[in-house]
Amino acid sequence: MSILKINGGRELRGRARIQGAKNSVLPILAASLLADGETVIHNCPKLSDVEAASKILKHLGCSAKRDGDAVTVNSTGLSRLDIPHGLMREMRSSVIFLGAMLARGGEATLSLPGGCELGPRPIDLHLMALRELGADITEEGGSIICRASRLRGRRVNLSFPSVGATENTMLAASLADGTTIITNAAREPEIWDLQSYLRTLGVNVSGAGTPTVTVEGTKIRADVSHSIIPDRIAAATYLAAAAVTKSEVELTGVIPKHLATVTEAIREMGCDVRSGRETLHISSDGRLRAPKPIVTEPHPGFPTDAQPQIMAAALRARGTTAFVENIFENRYRHVGELRRLGAEIKIEGRVAMVTGVEKLTGAPVTATDLRGGAALVIAALGAEGVTEISGLHHIDRGYDGLENTLRSIGADIERI
Repeated sequence: MSILKINGGRELRGRARIQGAKNSVLPILAASLLADGETVIHNCPKLSDVEAASKILKHLGCSAKRDGDAVTVNSTGLSRLDIPHGLMREMRSSVIFLGAMLARGGEATLSLPGGCELGPRPIDLHLMALRELGADITEEGGSIICRASRLRGRRVNLSFPSVGATENTMLAASLADGTTIITNAAREPEIWDLQSYLRTLGVNVSGAGTPTVTVEGTKIRADVSHSIIPDRIAAATYLAAAAVTKSEVELTGVIPKHLATVTEAIREMGCDVRSGRETLHISSDGRLRAPKPIVTEPHPGFPTDAQPQIMAAALRARGTTAFVENIFENRYRHVGELRRLGAEIKIEGRVAMVTGVEKLTGAPVTATDLRGGAALVIAALGAEGVTEISGLHHIDRGYDGLENTLRSIGADIERI
């Protein structure tokens, strides 16, 4: 078992390039099934979730090969339309393959997804949307079986702006007859990136970034390439790390507007954050103050995936910071581990109150989920002494060489 060993209190200095977005590359890997040809995906981060998605593609009869930061998928050999339980468990967002398999092959079988470390993630909205497009869906022996001899464009109204349901509907609609209009669609930047890829395939899709996305089904173009947008959550993680360590860091390869709510919160904590065309520069004197309440909401609100990292930054801020989590019911599982470092946090339902302390002290802790693990790394960087973090398989799902990037800008961190 590997651990991260962090000797806290080091100032960070230098420049770090941000990886491609985890939440973009996974649906685009699924969308490559639509192409019936070759897709080259550039700026593809090396993540365990990407490896799991590649395993799914290979199980389905496709090829997926990495060369540096590029992954090439050839879907001409598609021969299966099922994802077994083991592969579903390996990547929790495997349900994103549902719409693409159904559109390409007329059927799809998945094992029922269970809960995860953040609580249950119902896929009712995914299934409702596919039924609207003409899919017949049944549940048998712990599996979801979807069939559709022909998908037809329809108006699909989502009761909640679910990112996954929006993406699955876009994928299924790409090969459907007629036009699909998705209302109350998710507005996250990753939806825009998926739209960009689908347009490369020749799909007439528009509206990403707004509550209404329109998709006109069409014959798909093969042999294309696409570059993944920067990972806004990884950027938020490094900003929070710089904030707590009295540091000056420049992040490159970012899209600053994708981090507007995060940078606003970090500025309120007393840091100087300046944005360039594709850069963010942060300077912190380490004397942080509590920001106004952090309330997670669908985009363009504050992202739930950045909430644990900002909580970690607030642990030593003067005053008390209120966090309100509106997306995942178990998003505070990392709090018990932060308390082991000396954090003062009180939780009541969806609200966490963080009161800044004079110091944090290193201790052995365990990552319980992806973003909670990142929060532990940030807290350890700002703590006195040595912290050892286990449960790294969670962190590896979403960060491409986290310890290497931090070490390159001055952190005392190593994987053992």
